[in-house]
Amino acid sequence: MSYPHSRPSQSGAAPVSNSSVDPDADAEMPATEKDLAEDAPWKKIQQNTFTRWCNEHLRLINKRIANLQTDLGDGLRLIGLIEVLSQRKMFRKYNQRPTFRQMQLENVSVALEFLERENIKLVSIDSKAIVDGNLKLILGLIWTLILHYSISMPMWDEEEEDDEAKQKTPKQRLLGWIQNKVPDLPIANFSRDWQTGKALGALVDSCAPGLCPDWDSWDKDKPVDNARVAMQQADDWLGIPQVITPAEIVDPNVDEHSVMTYLSQFPKAKLKPGAPLRSKLDPKKARAYGPGIEPTGNMVMKKAVFTVETVSAGTGEVLVYVEDPAGHREEAKVTSNNDKNRTYTVFYIPKVTGNHKVTVLFAGQHISKSPFLVDVGVSQGDASKVTAQGPGLEPVGNVANKTTYFDIYTAGAGEGDVQVQIVDPQGRRDTVVCQLENKGNNTYRCTYRPTQRGPHTIYITFSGAQIPKSPFTVTVGEACNPNVCRAKGRGLQAKGVRVRETADFRVYTKGAGSGELKVTIKGPKGQEEPCKRTDLGDGVYGFEYYPTVPGNYSITITWGAQNIPRSPFEVKVGLEAGPQKVRAWGPGLEGGTVGRSADFVVEAIGENVGTLGFSVEGPSQAKIECDDKGDGSCDVRYWPMEPGEYAVHVLCNNEDILHSPFMADIQPAPTDFHPEKVKAYGPGVQSSSVVVKKPADFTVDATQGGKAALKIQVQDGDGTPLDVQVKDNGNGTYSCSYTPSKPLKHTVVVSWGGVNIPDSPYRVKVGAGCYPNKVKVFGPGISKTGLKAFEPTYFTVDCTAAGQGDISIGVKCDPGVVGPAEADIDFDIIRNDNDTFTIKYTPPGAGNYTIMVLFAEQAVPMTPIRVKVDPSHDASRVTAEGPGAEQEGCRAEHPHPLHCVHQGGGQG
Repeated sequence: MSYPHSRPSQSGAAPVSNSSVDPDADAEMPATEKDLAEDAPWKKIQQNTFTRWCNEHLRLINKRIANLQTDLGDGLRLIGLIEVLSQRKMFRKYNQRPTFRQMQLENVSVALEFLERENIKLVSIDSKAIVDGNLKLILGLIWTLILHYSISMPMWDEEEEDDEAKQKTPKQRLLGWIQNKVPDLPIANFSRDWQTGKALGALVDSCAPGLCPDWDSWDKDKPVDNARVAMQQADDWLGIPQVITPAEIVDPNVDEHSVMTYLSQFPKAKLKPGAPLRSKLDPKKARAYGPGIEPTGNMVMKKAVFTVETVSAGTGEVLVYVEDPAGHREEAKVTSNNDKNRTYTVFYIPKVTGNHKVTVLFAGQHISKSPFLVDVGVSQGDASKVTAQGPGLEPVGNVANKTTYFDIYTAGAGEGDVQVQIVDPQGRRDTVVCQLENKGNNTYRCTYRPTQRGPHTIYITFSGAQIPKSPFTVTVGEACNPNVCRAKGRGLQAKGVRVRETADFRVYTKGAGSGELKVTIKGPKGQEEPCKRTDLGDGVYGFEYYPTVPGNYSITITWGAQNIPRSPFEVKVGLEAGPQKVRAWGPGLEGGTVGRSADFVVEAIGENVGTLGFSVEGPSQAKIECDDKGDGSCDVRYWPMEPGEYAVHVLCNNEDILHSPFMADIQPAPTDFHPEKVKAYGPGVQSSSVVVKKPADFTVDATQGGKAALKIQVQDGDGTPLDVQVKDNGNGTYSCSYTPSKPLKHTVVVSWGGVNIPDSPYRVKVGAGCYPNKVKVFGPGISKTGLKAFEPTYFTVDCTAAGQGDISIGVKCDPGVVGPAEADIDFDIIRNDNDTFTIKYTPPGAGNYTIMVLFAEQAVPMTPIRVKVDPSHDASRVTAEGPGAEQEGCRAEHPHPLHCVHQGGGQG
């Protein structure tokens, strides 16, 4: 099996040097640093840090930098990085495929011009320096971007934009913010004060109390371990990527730019749900907030709700008591929300008007500002109990110049007026007229007719307050917008479809407004081909056609008598698929995830396969790799970088194999998804130890894999799929089993969320098993009687049902047959074509013999076999007749006839 494929290239990182594009950005650069060698450790750390910082932003657009010195040369990654940082597009166009130097210089110039227009000061750098890989100036440019977008630009907590703050340098701003966060530590720089790792732990715990509560007890002589714990917690739960490694940040040679690059991420950090917070008990750090404890606004007989947050207070019980003006005290309902801030929802229903005292206790002690004084007033309409629904509030699906509606339900909300206001895309409040009708039973219907496309904002109020989910955003589409329609499927691919195969595709019309969907398929001679249509719901329609003649087919799809995008589709239908030489299967032919490899297996059918080829067509280019396993199969993987439908072509001698192209639906990468952490183990995925007709068991451990679906596919060497039993053990592991029926190689594919787990696919050699008890021995050579000395005989050993194993034969005679001791007897073994053996031997004398038959070193049934061999002659059965046998009448020197007669006397 041969195939064309390319290998991924690797770029090594060269030693780098520091640079400052803007000398005013950071004037504090020791003169000694400028004289260091090109391979100084701090320079390597800075290049690595800047590269990781760039890649953290570039991954948002599925780009990355391997070598900072060379990878910005074509300008594309630099432009992408600046657009991500600024959240703006370039001011003018640039070359998407800069193959020539002039095009690369132009791209870099576009990026530098953008920075100048952003008032970012650049000194001594031009496009030639970037294209030629001037590392010193490139590092200076990256530092300028870090300084501007990560340090100078953001507004931070606890920082006021007064005149004093504006006069501070970016370094002073960052240092001041950190000093406010960790006032207990004397932090005055971005180098030596961080070398024990303890300051990192203090900063992490300050941003998320409880992530590193014991930082002050860390051993300062283990700086790398300290930094690793703090930085991993920040990475896992604060979303702060490790653009510098723990070993680098505590390195005495580290420069301040690298440390500032990492620390500048902390002011924007947000704690993720589920963080393993550990905190000390401090009830005064608990806080309560919400309308239920506001001095005014609560109404009699209306639920008063507020929240108690205890994330910084440690672990304890929340108790709330409400005392009315007459001194009556009741306990309020407290419910834990089980969230990251350890909040509790509290509600009570005041029964009288007047001043109420709300006492909030945590671990038996008052929290901050407890008790709260609440003045309860007279009841009025409660907008929070009003709901609204209907097609007129759906985010999509409404079209211009078509009347729509929604209903408003006020049951249980009390007395109040319902009001609706609709704002058009230009912000005007008087262009869309709505009619409000009282339908009875506390239900109101609002009918309106939008006249233009675009987002409309609908405000619904009750008693002057907005109801839940208000305002609603409704995107109104054109009355008929065919450009919203999409069509995809194998039946629309330019090549790969063959005659006498069902070709299918789908058309998506949701949000396209009102229109008639029409599909017309014309064959090679211009005649219209039949097409089956199925309504799949939600604006999706399925179509199937069955071409019978090869040639060019044209598929026209219209919505409201207008072509949808890419229509008409031109499909070249090939000849009927003949005998196949290869087959392909696996998760990568069905779907996958952006940024992760989509894998499948290609297997040979017979010999003389020919040349394999692969191509992937879809929303993005996809790198393809092929790994020949040397057993008539290969593993193929490709990397889609954007979501959407991909056509995967598997070619044999430049022709699509059966069912090619395969249509793979690639989904965006989910947040909690780690197929690389899923493991499979057990006999069922080992290369040997599996036999036919016995369950092959294995376990899949997905405890670290995040949220996804497990899928297991098993096929034998003939391409027959096997049923797999999967049991969810409820703890993140799965017990799996399949039962092979043929002694062939089996391939097991384990995927998590459509992505192969490590080491998948597994190739398992299935043995036939070993069954010595099914060996049969028969024939005259093992008969209890009739065997004669010196007469050849034989017997047969039948192993057809015994499976795999070697046969061993032994024939011995007892003492006295050929000598004073027992002796081995020679024999011949003849292997027949049907897994039977013929054993021939000749007994060398009369007596008792023992025959032993072993299969796979185990005795077969009937053995040992004892046989008795009789002598080959008997003199008593021989008689003499004739004149020569008479007692009288014989004369000397005269011949006398003599006849010997033997009946059953044997040989002699």
